[in-house]
Amino acid sequence: MKIRLDRTVCDGFGLCAKHAPEYFSLDDWGYACLVGNGDVPQQDRDAVMRALLDCPVHAITEVGEPKPSIPHPQLHDEDDPASRVKTESNEAEWGFIR
Repeated sequence: MKIRLDRTVCDGFGLCAKHAPEYFSLDDWGYACLVGNGDVPQQDRDAVMRALLDCPVHAITEVGEPKPSIPHPQLHDEDDPASRVKTESNEAEWGFIR
């Protein structure tokens, strides 16, 4: 696991340093600093994920390979919600009155 800390987003809540002090420290003003290069071994993953998930401003992100995309099913015209949108071209069908 590899993490990144965006110090420009940090608001100094300090939860990251509370949950994973080996990876986050606080500067003199209480803002987070990343300790090390962001590489997290498997045994420390839970504590760092807790810090990541508890960050109220989402200043910590996990860096890695993108997750594989899920293929979307093909919609037929009758299944497509856009085919049922009320427009001027189908106003008689929807009962629009001018």
